[in-house]
Amino acid sequence: MEIQYLGTAAAEGWPALFCSCEICKQAREIRGKELRTRTQAVIDGKLLIDFPPDTYAHALTNQLELGSIRHLLITHSHMDHFFPVELIHRHEHFGHNAPGLLHVYGNEAVEKAFYDAVLIDRFRVHPLDDAVRFVRIAPFEDFMADGYHVIPVPADHDKRETCLIYMIEKEGTCLLYGHDTGMNLSKEAWECIFDHTYSLVSLDATMGNKQIDGYHMGLQDDLAFIKMLEEHGCVDQHTVKVINHFSHNGKMTHAQLEAFAQEHGMIAAYDGMKAVF
Repeated sequence: MEIQYLGTAAAEGWPALFCSCEICKQAREIRGKELRTRTQAVIDGKLLIDFPPDTYAHALTNQLELGSIRHLLITHSHMDHFFPVELIHRHEHFGHNAPGLLHVYGNEAVEKAFYDAVLIDRFRVHPLDDAVRFVRIAPFEDFMADGYHVIPVPADHDKRETCLIYMIEKEGTCLLYGHDTGMNLSKEAWECIFDHTYSLVSLDATMGNKQIDGYHMGLQDDLAFIKMLEEHGCVDQHTVKVINHFSHNGKMTHAQLEAFAQEHGMIAAYDGMKAVF
């Protein structure tokens, strides 16, 4: 399997849209890997994870033909992870020859955001019934998507909705995609996570060297998370371990994140990065 990190930033992007902190100033000067768009990933060019406002830019930059993708997993309804108004452009009126349906999977809040966006008056003449279909999912209710076995697991994030992280399996290879979440997962969530072995683990690192009690993780949380996986036999020296979803508020440059990751046998993601596992 292959994962490509199309975007690797938290909600405000990096440099943040209206920010002039030192980290953001450096990013504008250095550019390169210091520039981050909102978090999104694609598995094997077939399974898209999240749909931020930067999706169009991601498609251009990475030469993605989004019309061919049939499955979209949404972690939660926050705008940096789900910007549903763009989905109207899969209608034949706006874009042509996209095969079959795009299935959009998400929780109840994501479903509401979806219909609130695509059913506004100006779009009613372009119904999406033959182009996009929403599929409401629930924690631990696994399903198949284009040959991938997907297991949604409840995250430790916004308590106003059932945010999700995902385990994705195919032909004996398993990925844990852990964004956005803190460490305060439910007992059932941990049990489900510990019941699998992983070829790649991708973890939220929003807070950098800072730590908060839930909602997001920092680098020390990532180390603790990996240690727990090691203790339960879920990862080994061959597992690819990635930190991702960074905020300028973590106050670390990419070079600093990369140095930390290398010291601990991990990889610091950057926009466009690919990992084969």
